[in-house]
Amino acid sequence: MTQENTSGDVRSAAQDKPQIPQNEVTISDLAKKILATDKQYDLSKILSAYQLAEKAHAGQKRSSGEPYIIHPLAVADILLDLGMDTDTICVGLLHDVVEDTEYTLDDIRKKFGQDVAMLVDGVTKLNRIPIFDKEQQQAENVRKILLAMSHDIRVMIIKLADRIHNMRTLKFLPPEKQRRIALETMNVYAPIAHRLGIRTVKDELEDLAFYYLDSYAYSEIEHIMEIKKDEREKFIESIKERIRKRLAQEHFAKEPIIEGRVKSIYGIYKKVYVNHKGMDEIYDKYAVRVIVSTVAECYMVLGIVHDMFRPLPNRFKDYISTPKSNMYQSLHTTVLGRESIPFEIQIRTWDMHVSAEYGIAAHWKYKEGIQGKDKMEERLAWVRKVIEAQQTSDDVEEIVRAIKNDLSPEDIVVMTPRGDSISLPVGSTVIDFAYRIHTEIGHKTIGGKVDGKMVPLDYPLQTGQICEVLTSKDPNKGPNR
Repeated sequence: MTQENTSGDVRSAAQDKPQIPQNEVTISDLAKKILATDKQYDLSKILSAYQLAEKAHAGQKRSSGEPYIIHPLAVADILLDLGMDTDTICVGLLHDVVEDTEYTLDDIRKKFGQDVAMLVDGVTKLNRIPIFDKEQQQAENVRKILLAMSHDIRVMIIKLADRIHNMRTLKFLPPEKQRRIALETMNVYAPIAHRLGIRTVKDELEDLAFYYLDSYAYSEIEHIMEIKKDEREKFIESIKERIRKRLAQEHFAKEPIIEGRVKSIYGIYKKVYVNHKGMDEIYDKYAVRVIVSTVAECYMVLGIVHDMFRPLPNRFKDYISTPKSNMYQSLHTTVLGRESIPFEIQIRTWDMHVSAEYGIAAHWKYKEGIQGKDKMEERLAWVRKVIEAQQTSDDVEEIVRAIKNDLSPEDIVVMTPRGDSISLPVGSTVIDFAYRIHTEIGHKTIGGKVDGKMVPLDYPLQTGQICEVLTSKDPNKGPNR
């Protein structure tokens, strides 16, 4: 949790790091921001938490040589941006107090109540791990993170905010620590942020971690993007203006909002280096987003943009009727403009947009965020599933693999013959599909059909395919290990 207080030479490439806020947050900045929101915060409780944290951390320094208090303030500020509640912001300020100072959990409980104490304990426990070897320690840490999440998801959101600020200031640590922390961020924290649906956090963690894991590739992509920056911005603006003019001729409940964006650097890297594509083959590096009021308006806008631009075949995804496993919903289509440059258009409602940007944090940020306990439970069901599967495992690679596979940002969606959609990690085969439907079906599987054609059990599936599993009642038949 606490950034390690070690100095060391940091490579010069760190000067070209991802853009991060340079000005440190002060308590008056935080107070002004709280007063400017339309949410009811208990400002006096937050100020009390700050006073205790400032007193507790007096004299402590970060690796940068700055007073330690800037870190809890930054974490509280990130939590405020995510729209978290009063108690969570208090914990952002207090999250290192029990771990690093003389104050105890009882002190916190007496002053701020059971809820704050419980959250501080949850975040602190993630760091209090008996040290065996590094691998066992990581396995234990990951398991504790998952357990803490299943009890109160706010623990994980605080941990993600803490990790963002530590990643933003990672340049002050020696290279080997930078790499270790960046690797853990990429393997564990970014996938968790993805599965919780908090896109802003996922993108920032991935870009920051990628910078430290492969600064040359990072700089290369950044350089390519920078060369065409003006051209790119002009292109996106012209597309937005054309769509705006065309939509103005239609009747909408509320005027649609049209935004433009460029894919994150790590997102481009994955397509270029992992999928061996050229920069010109990345169809969604430019994207325009249209936000409307209703689902019917989403499909209406889709019809209009397909009329305006030429849609590329096999590049349409309907995540409204088939949401992603992290409950992301949107229509995605890739089209060609007059300039013959392909770009993606995303169409969604305001509710879908809030959920896409803030994920589970939307529950606190907006009254109309995640409705009720059921949706919350749905988002957390996978956490319990991973915990149950990994309860007894001491193999760190197996646990991290479970997280990466189960939280993979690139899920595929395969249909059953009845039209039910099944979400699976990329690279899943017919046998994986069978076991996802039910363990017993997996045990009895003897073959499979994809889009009506017979295929082997290890046939890799792709989004949009219809898969039918063939089973046998003969107990001697079924897949071998």
